[in-house]
Amino acid sequence: KKACAWLRELIKAGLIPDGVVDERSITDVTADDLRGFTQCHFFAGIGGWSRALQIAGWPEEKPVWTGSCPCQPFSTAGKQAGKSDERHLWPAFAKLIAECKPPVVFGEQVESAIKHGWIDDLQADLEREDYAVGFAVLGAHSVGAPHIRQRLYWVANAELHGHPATENRGSIRKKQEEGGLLQSEGACDADG
Repeated sequence: KKACAWLRELIKAGLIPDGVVDERSITDVTADDLRGFTQCHFFAGIGGWSRALQIAGWPEEKPVWTGSCPCQPFSTAGKQAGKSDERHLWPAFAKLIAECKPPVVFGEQVESAIKHGWIDDLQADLEREDYAVGFAVLGAHSVGAPHIRQRLYWVANAELHGHPATENRGSIRKKQEEGGLLQSEGACDADG
């Protein structure tokens, strides 16, 4: 409830885009509840993804979902019960993604989730839904913080269609040459 109140204050102050703050558990949200929304930020915390997208220049009208699933099941500071922990909410998030098919999804998880097979499940679930998936472990020290704090960041893109991504290199290059998706968003392929 405190995080939801904080989000409402950030919206009121104009620091993140206007939106609906839903206090329900993701396990209570249905695909029908999400129809009509352009952007959805699950496990929104203090609005980090919403603000990051703003800073990156992501247009408010461009569809995107974000989600930083709870880390307690996998964190070294937690019980490390992994997938048997009731706070393991990736399956609920994956179900909504499969039902609603947002074109792009960004997410984050604690790095120690890797040893529990979390990223393997995420990648398998999303690739089964025809998303191209990429991920990287980045530490807070990479941006000047005085601590390491490793995090697993991931992106799933349904706009690239087909797996593996290298099979689409020709169509990706064509989109770039035409000023399409990748070039206009400032992303690049492995050669660029």
